Amino acid sequence: MSASAAVSIEHPELRAALDLFVAWIEYRLAYWSLPSLAVAVVHDQRLLWSRAFGEADVERHIPATPATIYRIGSVTKLFTATAVMRLRDAGALKLDDPVAQHLPWFKIAREAAHEGVELTVRQLLCHTSGLPREAAFPYWETMDFPSMVEVRDGLVRQSSALPPESQWKYSNLAVALAGEIVAAVSAMPYARYVERHILEPLGMRSTFVDGMTADDARLARGYGRRFPRAPRQRREVGDIGGLIAAGNMASTVEDLARFAMLQFRTGANAQDPVLAGTTLKEMQRMHWLEPGWQAGWGLGFRVYHEDGRTCIGHGGLVPGHAAELRVLPAEKIAVIVLSNAEDTWPVLYAQRATASLVPAMAAASSGRPPAAELDPGLSRYLGRYRNAWGDSQVLLGVRGLRIIAPAMLDPTEGIDTLVPVAPHIFRIESTSGYGAPGELVTFELGPDGQATALKVGEHRRYRVAEW
Repeated sequence: MSASAAVSIEHPELRAALDLFVAWIEYRLAYWSLPSLAVAVVHDQRLLWSRAFGEADVERHIPATPATIYRIGSVTKLFTATAVMRLRDAGALKLDDPVAQHLPWFKIAREAAHEGVELTVRQLLCHTSGLPREAAFPYWETMDFPSMVEVRDGLVRQSSALPPESQWKYSNLAVALAGEIVAAVSAMPYARYVERHILEPLGMRSTFVDGMTADDARLARGYGRRFPRAPRQRREVGDIGGLIAAGNMASTVEDLARFAMLQFRTGANAQDPVLAGTTLKEMQRMHWLEPGWQAGWGLGFRVYHEDGRTCIGHGGLVPGHAAELRVLPAEKIAVIVLSNAEDTWPVLYAQRATASLVPAMAAASSGRPPAAELDPGLSRYLGRYRNAWGDSQVLLGVRGLRIIAPAMLDPTEGIDTLVPVAPHIFRIESTSGYGAPGELVTFELGPDGQATALKVGEHRRYRVAEW
């Protein structure tokens, strides 16, 4: 897809892909009892589409909106890496500086086999330092988070887990130390540096680095994962102390869209107030390749291949909230997914958005004329249908009606296309032999002219207002 090609949200290909994506999300929220989900799609320097589903506060029935604030967990690490790179560009540090050069107090015990290599700033950002994953406290169990002074003091009880640059090993402790380097080099608290030099230039006015309490009215209420035979419980925390640079921030999908737009300003002469284009490209390229040659790390960014596309980004998980920010540099497309439930797995929604929307956006920007206008009378058949055996949803596609099985992990599998043969009767076209290709679908209408049921053979599914 041409990076500069304009994309209309109303193009039939894109509209049909979005309708399918929305139907799939609504089904999953209903059947998985998820409280809420917010999604944004960015194309280059434009917020193409955003929408929220469900409730930001289930008990008070407050609906989520694209402006709802969620905790973004480890997506914070991208802002920490951006801060480090901004200081690097200013000449205040080098990526291969030893950590101890900027944090003279840094010291951790090492196995004999780990000696001889000083930990560097680059290794902190690429997760190749070999440091333990966490600081020396059980904070994810107790929800009692140590201060940075306590994290520093706790180093005497820890030792390196692997030799530096022996393999990729994710570490919240490492990125917390990177945040302390930002503070030490800039002579400014980490949170204030990020606010002044990243959030303010990008216009991210609904994003917070610190200062959020568990009961802050601006935040979506947080919920834990759902256990068998038990209701979902509230799970919330305030600031996470010395781990702030690793996972403390809160934001909205619309604000994070602004950060995603920054990632596309990578021209050789681009001089954004936050980072130069060449620096953005440096962050986005592979600095550590994992053995399978399919994924690795840039500077702060996870870099990976999926369905032949190169993606970069980061996920996040903190008590009560989960997040995913995904960027496709070549296509200049980004997807942001935020939720107030720990078991949402936002990466699934980002994957589905990528698979569904990227081809549709390419079609929408191709210059090909859209398909002929569809009969507006088809709208009478659209909706959700159910019987004891399963659920179906009738949507508009580019060429007419189609039936999907929204319970599928990939809702594009087994889509039935409906070809009109008589009033309210359609023939099924499908590549799935488990369906009913070649058979007829008959819609039964109510007094208002709207469909009340669909019948395949002698079996009916009845229209329902919601899942």
